[in-house]
Amino acid sequence: MKKWISYKPELQNKNFDVIIIGSGMSGLTTAVLLAQNNYKVLVLEKHFKVGGFTHTFKRNQYEWDVGIHYIGEVHNKKSHTRKLFDKITGGKLEWSKMDNNYDRIIFPDQSYDFIAPKESFIKKLCEYFPEEKSAINNYISILNVQSKNSKKFFASKLLPKWLYPLVGRKMTKNFFKNSDKTTSEALDEITNNKKLQSVLTGQWGDYGLPPKRSSFAMHAMVARHYLDGANYPIGGSRMIGEYATDLLESLGGKVVVNADVSEIIVKNNKAIGVKLENGNELMAKKVVSSAGVVNTINTFLRNYSKSKEKKLQLNKVQPTESYVCLYIGLNKTAEELNLKTTNLWIYPGYDHDQNVINYQSDPNGEFPVVYISFPSAKDPDWNKNHPGCATMEAITLGRWDWYKEWEQKPWKKRGESYEKFKESISNKILDVVYKNVPQIKNAMDYYELSTPLSVRDMAHYPQGEMYGLDHTSKRFRQDWLRPKSGIKNLFVTGQDITTVGLTSALFSGLLTASAITNKNLMKSI
Repeated sequence: MKKWISYKPELQNKNFDVIIIGSGMSGLTTAVLLAQNNYKVLVLEKHFKVGGFTHTFKRNQYEWDVGIHYIGEVHNKKSHTRKLFDKITGGKLEWSKMDNNYDRIIFPDQSYDFIAPKESFIKKLCEYFPEEKSAINNYISILNVQSKNSKKFFASKLLPKWLYPLVGRKMTKNFFKNSDKTTSEALDEITNNKKLQSVLTGQWGDYGLPPKRSSFAMHAMVARHYLDGANYPIGGSRMIGEYATDLLESLGGKVVVNADVSEIIVKNNKAIGVKLENGNELMAKKVVSSAGVVNTINTFLRNYSKSKEKKLQLNKVQPTESYVCLYIGLNKTAEELNLKTTNLWIYPGYDHDQNVINYQSDPNGEFPVVYISFPSAKDPDWNKNHPGCATMEAITLGRWDWYKEWEQKPWKKRGESYEKFKESISNKILDVVYKNVPQIKNAMDYYELSTPLSVRDMAHYPQGEMYGLDHTSKRFRQDWLRPKSGIKNLFVTGQDITTVGLTSALFSGLLTASAITNKNLMKSI
């Protein structure tokens, strides 16, 4: 495991072309692409590890990813996604293809397997719903069309503001036809079969909103992303950050941890550097924030003369819900326990929106969803690096309000009442896990729950948000969510300017680097 370099005040005496705040997927992608175009880059990370949601953590002999569960398309070496991953990791990052049955959608009466490739997906769904064959094929066609239209939508984010009314509206017109609809509204136009609709939206946890609240554009991009299968990084997700930083440093770039940015320094409507919590000031020709638009506007630009105008923009969007994750350690191997790579999505009923409403009004009720992932089964290097054991992760919704009484208390020192509350949630999740994966009960060795407070402290989302900004229909109409911030030499990257997910964060880095260099870097892949 790579040892990260901590910030030292001597960096104040160095000159940089670009300072990037945050070392998540978008920040690292931006950094590497800029370094490949001869920019001198410094990446500042508040945490003691690099990687954002790609980093891992260890307890005893166990190691867990904090945010990466499966990635589509990268098994195809000709795909844009694979080419971009190769470009920012020097081609060193390797992927392991998961079982063709990548997701299983589980309801009380029946489970439904999502199977790759696309032809198998269609065939299996038609077996479940033989009378809906035409609707299923129509659904797949619409996913493909929406994905194609999304490319022009994201490309429009690079247009100058003066050009957008002339060109951008034409580029985005077809995208908005479906993005303006909720997932539920779009599916109503395809089929009246509510059970089929519920199955098709069984991955809604991948983008954080149930069907009546999410934009169909977001659903379409996620669903299509996995149709040809899913993959997992060999060696775990931390390899992404390690390979990317190795390449960045070989190009003269620098990454430091324990570097807590307090403010972006703006003078005469021009970003000139950053100020750290310790008072140190670092100067650069350009600044990039990959810390999310809420953090960027509310925290880093709090002293900016026009911050009120920026905050008005935030009124048009809202953060996603928070979540909890139970990290599980087992004292037997995945092979001994017959654990597969298939992800499980477990629901109490077919009405996803009502499930969420019920739980939010009664936290003692059934979880609206429990997602179970088996990282040690997905990683072919696991047994070599962690012999004799296995890991699981079980994720469900949380609510920030349920944790407010402990929000001012420090990490690992929140008191007995907090630990009791966590234990009650943990045991409730374990009941669901044991029901669906009963063979692990006798191998249970360790478990630990992360809460919205954990996410706030580690990922720095103010309310422990799952995916930054909500992916509603309204969100995609916010044309200010683009790499250029409106402040000269200040740029933004990350899932807030594109959409949720590792791949989206990857491509947001490509957009931001293109905006800085004034080059279409997509051509390079």
